[in-house]
Amino acid sequence: METGQRLLITGVSGFTGGHLCERLASQGYIIKALVRDPSKCERYSRMGVELVKGDLRDPHAVEIAMKGVDVVYHIAALFRQENVSRKDMWDCNLEATRHLLDAAVKEGVKRFVHCSTIGVHGDVKNPPATEESPYAPGDYYQESKTEGELLALEYSAQGKLPIVVFRPGGIYGPRDIRFLKLFKAIQRGRFVMLGSGNILYQLVYIDDLVDGIILCGTKPEAVGNVYVLTGDAPFTLNEFMATIAKVVGKSPPRWRIPVWPVYLAGFACELLCKPFGINPPLYRRRVDFFRKTRSFDISKAKRELGFQPKVDTLNGLTRTAEWYKQEGLL
Repeated sequence: METGQRLLITGVSGFTGGHLCERLASQGYIIKALVRDPSKCERYSRMGVELVKGDLRDPHAVEIAMKGVDVVYHIAALFRQENVSRKDMWDCNLEATRHLLDAAVKEGVKRFVHCSTIGVHGDVKNPPATEESPYAPGDYYQESKTEGELLALEYSAQGKLPIVVFRPGGIYGPRDIRFLKLFKAIQRGRFVMLGSGNILYQLVYIDDLVDGIILCGTKPEAVGNVYVLTGDAPFTLNEFMATIAKVVGKSPPRWRIPVWPVYLAGFACELLCKPFGINPPLYRRRVDFFRKTRSFDISKAKRELGFQPKVDTLNGLTRTAEWYKQEGLL
């Protein structure tokens, strides 16, 4: 990818898209970003990013944003909210992808990089999973992302676009707050492990992920391929929590309870809250964190892209905790 090329990035108001946008802007690329509310993305405008107001679900807005674009990084997604319908998930994660693909075909885009998720594999039965492992999505979000990935691969197989798909692992780092509740609970001595804690999990630090995404957008051999982008090795949830405890200066958590009663309680909460359109305080997908295996082999990305995670878990979690403290969150 040459710095004179014009890029379109979706999802810059989110964690991954924002970091990707900053990195590419700092390297001198000409960037357009399709955003619903430009006032919330002024920091990117100050970096020279052209903010195009519009919604990915509007094919006309997508066509306008796609004008003159050479490479697309499609990062945006509707992620795991409990108070949205199945239709909302499909509109954002499948139909919006279709609008982008169609507009990219029309514009003659040179490469389309599509962000999927390791969630398309669901609970990994024979770890570690690879890019060839079967699809096994376990919820609306994972199902909608699976359909979006399959659509992108269909356009690739038909020769409509040069497409690269990547599946990121559990993403973390400064500016992300998905793990903040874990940090707080462990710091306060209130964390309770559900189940044995021996389930495998695999994270990718945001800077390493951005490295991998850019490789997907620049390496000639990447076109037509799917890549899993995670950290180097999985670890158990017990090891994960012990590392967080070390980072915040506490002893590893010792309390644990069986997972299934909590899972059933989550299901009951969903049933009670859904008619009122409110977010349940406990739901099954949150409990899945404690019961589903996520372990992956990244040798294909290493071999073909030169992808090499540099930030180990202890270092990455330390940086994350430092950011939480700077922001007054921890």
